[in-house]
Amino acid sequence: MTPTPAKIRILLADDHTLVRRGVRLILDAEPDLEVVAEAADGAEAVAALRDVEVDLVILDVAMPRMTGLQAARGIARMRTPPKMLMLSMHDNEQYFFEALKVGASGYVLKSVADEDLVKACRTAMSGRAFVYPGAMSALVRDYLDRLNRGESLPRTVLTEREDEVLKLIAEGHSTREIARELTISYKTVERHRENILAKLGLRDRTQVTRYAIRAGLIEP
Repeated sequence: MTPTPAKIRILLADDHTLVRRGVRLILDAEPDLEVVAEAADGAEAVAALRDVEVDLVILDVAMPRMTGLQAARGIARMRTPPKMLMLSMHDNEQYFFEALKVGASGYVLKSVADEDLVKACRTAMSGRAFVYPGAMSALVRDYLDRLNRGESLPRTVLTEREDEVLKLIAEGHSTREIARELTISYKTVERHRENILAKLGLRDRTQVTRYAIRAGLIEP
């Protein structure tokens, strides 16, 4: 008898239970795919990887506590990191380019997950990158339009710690709450806040929140 090929073991991270349930049904219906673990945010996903062996991690871009992009940075530094795919409801070129920077093998929109996610999983596991054609054409068109208008193009300007502080500021946490959450001093949080505002040219929490939404740190 021919041995049955091993299934691709998947960790699925999304803060919406119904989304996880729907995506899991899509993946588990395939003979070569199996969701072996779930997480409700990026921190849970990173923690789960200490206990469960997986081949592929699917991360929602925007999640509470730790976003998919933040989690992906940590996962990419593992000794033998699994492949990663980013799942998002936003057709946004900044999210896409940031996903590639943090080591993801693809970017799939939730609106077409039933059509593209299975293919994306197999593509990622074959060592190739996946972006669905509609997204790629829109991203390239938008990128070229912005280039022609002389606009600045997306780039990472904040450190990982500054990203964490910015996310918590945008979510409405006070300086003391941020210090407690990140186990750093009050003065360190204030210094990070000053650096964030200076680097991004922002003045107040409202502008910080708008930036955080655009950068995929929180959902609108």
